[in-house]
Amino acid sequence: MSNTTTNKEYDASHITVLKGLEAVRKRPAMYIGGTDDVGLHHMIWEIVDNAIDEALAGFATLVYVSINPDGSVTVKDNGRGIPVDIHPTEKVSALELAATVLHAGGKFDKNSYKVSSGLHGVGLSVVNALSEWCQIEVHKNSKKYIQSYKRGIADFAVKEDGSTKVQGTWVTFKPDPEIFKNTVFSYKTVITRLRQNAYLNGGIRFTFADLREGNKVLEFYFEGGLRSYVEHLNSLEKPIHKGIFHTKKVEDGVEVEVALQYIDDIQSNEYSFANNVLTTDGGTHLSGFRTALTKTINSYLNENGTEKEKEIKLSGDDAREGLTAAISVKLSEPQFEGQTKGKLNNSEVTGAVRKIVEEDLKTFLNENPADAKSILNRIILSYKARTAAKAAREAVIRKGALEGGGLPGKLADCSSKEPANSEIFIVEGDSAGGSAKQARNRETQAIFPYFGKPINTEKNRIDKVLANPSMGDLVKALGAGIGETFDVSKLRYHKIVLMSDADVDGEHIRTLMLTLFFRHMRKIIENGFVYISQPPLYKVMFSPNDVAWVKDDSELEKLLKERKPAKYPNIQRFKGLGEMNPDQLWQTTMNPATRILKKVVIEDAEEANKMFDILMGEEVAPRKRFIELNSTTAMLDL
Repeated sequence: MSNTTTNKEYDASHITVLKGLEAVRKRPAMYIGGTDDVGLHHMIWEIVDNAIDEALAGFATLVYVSINPDGSVTVKDNGRGIPVDIHPTEKVSALELAATVLHAGGKFDKNSYKVSSGLHGVGLSVVNALSEWCQIEVHKNSKKYIQSYKRGIADFAVKEDGSTKVQGTWVTFKPDPEIFKNTVFSYKTVITRLRQNAYLNGGIRFTFADLREGNKVLEFYFEGGLRSYVEHLNSLEKPIHKGIFHTKKVEDGVEVEVALQYIDDIQSNEYSFANNVLTTDGGTHLSGFRTALTKTINSYLNENGTEKEKEIKLSGDDAREGLTAAISVKLSEPQFEGQTKGKLNNSEVTGAVRKIVEEDLKTFLNENPADAKSILNRIILSYKARTAAKAAREAVIRKGALEGGGLPGKLADCSSKEPANSEIFIVEGDSAGGSAKQARNRETQAIFPYFGKPINTEKNRIDKVLANPSMGDLVKALGAGIGETFDVSKLRYHKIVLMSDADVDGEHIRTLMLTLFFRHMRKIIENGFVYISQPPLYKVMFSPNDVAWVKDDSELEKLLKERKPAKYPNIQRFKGLGEMNPDQLWQTTMNPATRILKKVVIEDAEEANKMFDILMGEEVAPRKRFIELNSTTAMLDL
């Protein structure tokens, strides 16, 4: 082994020093999680969190967010306003420090903020660093102060800019296209997050204005807290009991708020928050809640069940099936994993949540016997179904659906054993599967053909899913298990491509597959491993050497208008992937150099959960309503 640089050559000159906010621009993912749409919207959340912190400290009642016509975002609060006086040791305005220096902020001073979601003191400065431009107005003591920046560098020192009759901080920023792949904010993503914050902070008014087209303005203000939030989450569901359990107390310095209700569904949905931040990966507050729920339900069953029921030992999965729950904690020194705050790590929170939920849920069950009976009957039914399903699932496993016996025969595997370099195309039907097998790169591309419609996993338990030949074989081919046994680290392919026909049946099949992944293998979507191919619907040949591949009718119409051909071209419409020969399939859909793939992402878990309920659930009325509302924009193949 040889070194290209000797020890003598490796000296101080090889150490790179990133000054100011250069580090943020060099490695933005370290601070906002990525430069995709999630990272883009995280810019808004950082500034909104600061405004909410002012409200939690008792100094603000309003948070205003607007997406402006030029694509910039403005966030306003009516709090105290960022200090603008000269810092005693740094000798510059405190506003400039907060906007241009990492880890400079009031969140490190316990006397300034008792509760804060902006833990790291980097939110404002990071947003500033990753913006093409930013402007901050501070309205304080009847005076307005301003400072503007370009890519994190101040244009001028903080200066007074007239008088004002309002109080608070106004931040306007334009995301930098040099950093972000896309700089267009999603209306739906923003309103969903602001609505959540309004539920979590009763008494604070949130206003959102989308000024890009017209003037859409929404206001969110809820007094009911998480009780109202659970009611909202279950608005399209069938609750099995009328009352919503709700508690809000303080234990050992931790403010705990919990609300829950059971619905007629086999899925469970738990939303956990710490200092108003949605903790997508849970943490100690969620662990405390789950432990308390299972213990309390088991205790109630032991005290009030029949002699036969008292013998039952319910698991956490039994207790949570059909559950909709929201858990929120607020504490002075939260410990999150990473700047994006996906998981709460404070060990003391577990005991605080557990104690409050155990005490108050027990009281709720005792004081509401009708609700308690409905809940207990639901959970016992879940226990019986889960026990039967477990036996059936284990029988399937023993037969080799998930382990042993090699890979399924229908899988044409690739030779690469490195998941990062391997991709699997899930293809409908024998004909398309045959073309794909001939077209593929055998080293890196595997083909899994399936037949018929996949089973609807929204309505069926895992044992039924595994009993379906195509689904059972697919789970086995992916190699990571399913449901409780799923382990994303064992996934055999890091590109899972859904390749179905460009028609209504193809759309339905993709939806069924995505339901399987979302409900039972969500980590493969969250990790960015699921893609949808974009096969063409038309081949347009102007001449033997002038061929265009077109994905849909609107693109065909656009192409014909652009080309204005004197001689009308030869247009071939593909009824399915099976009509393409291997060369055509490779050229248009499978060749990494020329293909277009759409990555499947979960922008909003709450909205995605609701959409799968509507499209794939038992209830007909919500699905009919959705179809009626969206029929004018639907893509039909008649």
